[in-house]
Amino acid sequence: MIFHASIPANDPKHVAQVLAELWDGFAAPFSPFPDAWMAVAGDDRGSIIEVYPSDQVITPGGGHEESVSYGADTMKRPQYSAFHMAIATKLSTDEVIAIGEREGWRAVRCTRGDNFFHVIEFWIENSTMLEFLTPEMQAEYLAFATPENFKALAAAAMPQ
Repeated sequence: MIFHASIPANDPKHVAQVLAELWDGFAAPFSPFPDAWMAVAGDDRGSIIEVYPSDQVITPGGGHEESVSYGADTMKRPQYSAFHMAIATKLSTDEVIAIGEREGWRAVRCTRGDNFFHVIEFWIENSTMLEFLTPEMQAEYLAFATPENFKALAAAAMPQ
């Protein structure tokens, strides 16, 4: 189970506010890191998405020290990456897509696999993909996402 995750953004406050809207939660500053914000779901798991300025990185601490965050003056983050998350929302497909359209961000309903389940690809700042699942999509996903199905997919992917 994932309790929280972090994503980069050019405008962390605004992105956290949009994510909070999709979750019917709230946004607030995330004090451990300068200019970071968090979207809080307000659920019983304490789910949050931390949103960091895109020029900030997290690095390992030395020895047994915790990780540290700092501005990466010499690094520019690529526009796209392999990262994504699937996230539940109480909103309908039309409501999620309307929020994406309002923001000028790509938001499109998609089918995953061989019609396994559906998601809404929601591209934060047209850079970071989050898959939002409406209540109906969550039911499809949960029906598909069983250990047996994942084992079958893994077996089918193995070289013969």
